[in-house]
Amino acid sequence: VGKEPLAQPNPNPEPDRPIGYGAFGVVWSVTDPRDGKRVALKKMPNAFQNLISSKRVFRELKMLCFLKHDNVLSALDILQPPHLDFFEEIYVITELMQSDLHKVIVSPQTLSSDHIKVFLYQILRGLKYLHSSGILHRDIKPGNLLVNSDCVLKICDFGLARVEEPDCSRHMTQEVVTQYYRAPEILMGCPHYTNAIDMWSLGCIFAELLGRRILFQAQSPIQQLDLITDLLGTPPLPATS
Repeated sequence: VGKEPLAQPNPNPEPDRPIGYGAFGVVWSVTDPRDGKRVALKKMPNAFQNLISSKRVFRELKMLCFLKHDNVLSALDILQPPHLDFFEEIYVITELMQSDLHKVIVSPQTLSSDHIKVFLYQILRGLKYLHSSGILHRDIKPGNLLVNSDCVLKICDFGLARVEEPDCSRHMTQEVVTQYYRAPEILMGCPHYTNAIDMWSLGCIFAELLGRRILFQAQSPIQQLDLITDLLGTPPLPATS
């Protein structure tokens, strides 16, 4: 008495299938046996291979668990390992999204100005939440913006994210952001940067949504800078006294 009935198994369950691959793991579409719902299961292999991998996994898990916003993907659960002696992989369950913005851009699907406005608005909402929390995403790109058929968008993949560094004398790595969406200050090797790098990436995505092609598609960081200055010009030199 008082107990909720167990979910009835689906007589024709959808098969599990991989839906995304990345440098730090693979994501599967699976059925949660506890309630029969379709969810995304992210496998993080070799989580404790070295100190750098462990820090990256820890940062991503912490953000997935604590960030709660309509336009930011969050963790629903983390599966416990069957035995600590074989604890080398981490499995995270998140909400299942149908596609990502990269697949939408390269598809024949028509994108109206209203579509673009809705997508941009949601990216800006998600970034506002992250930046207000003092977090730099550092890998904003169409493939990390998940979408559903009703145009709901969520920012995902926090493998390169970090807390903003207030001390300008502290060195920050330049090995961030996919090259096509990398801000000029990172391409120039600036030792310190701010959340402006995420906004640059968003600007590149805006242009990509309008033109249905990558705005700055270069083969190297130097060529990337050349394409940027060819389109936008060079900044003025500081005045000398």
